[in-house]
Amino acid sequence: MATRVKRTAGSPKRPGRDDVPSAEAGSSVPAGPTPAAKRLLDICGASLILSVFWPIWALAVVLIKLDSPGRILIRQKRVGFDNKEFTFYKFRTMYDGVQTDISDRLPMGNLRRLLSPRGRQPNVTSFGWVLRKTTVDELPQLLMSLVGPRPDIPQIVAHWPPHFLQRHKVKPGMTGLAQVNGRSDLTHLEKLRYDLAYVRHHPISRDLKILLKTLMLVLSKKGAR
Repeated sequence: MATRVKRTAGSPKRPGRDDVPSAEAGSSVPAGPTPAAKRLLDICGASLILSVFWPIWALAVVLIKLDSPGRILIRQKRVGFDNKEFTFYKFRTMYDGVQTDISDRLPMGNLRRLLSPRGRQPNVTSFGWVLRKTTVDELPQLLMSLVGPRPDIPQIVAHWPPHFLQRHKVKPGMTGLAQVNGRSDLTHLEKLRYDLAYVRHHPISRDLKILLKTLMLVLSKKGAR
């Protein structure tokens, strides 16, 4: 039987009945066709973002070095298309050499746990917190597709029931359906539901709507941490 998520006052909008695939019961989720124009959207969109935000990118590089010693970029392993790991880049937001405490973000057998704890983590630098709140730390990810299920680290993926791995039937993206419907305020279960809904149906019109909503969320800083 599919697990239902109870909605409380003030909680983000949840997927509608037609948007929640039956994969939660272990069945297969058919991947909808990926439009040929998606690649063109990725190239044009990334080029536009770089042309507009390159001064912010350059300023971030300088301020990261001034704020604390260490690397400018960090590399992580994430799980993407076809369940294959790839290298994921972000601007460094924590003190160099400090290991991220992922225990607060692991489902630990409870998919109703929030994706990440609220509030600022103690190992995040002053400027790193600004980067996270403004989502500027994610600009190096323009090498990925703009829209798709946001990739997770292998340690988190290892906690998912096998049928949720179907989110990897499409390429991951910088932003996705889950990010515009709650971001870090979602639970793991809610995020996976949105990801599977995207896998099933992702026409170019949906990508454009997600990009527009992402821009509005970035400006509002809602759910960023």
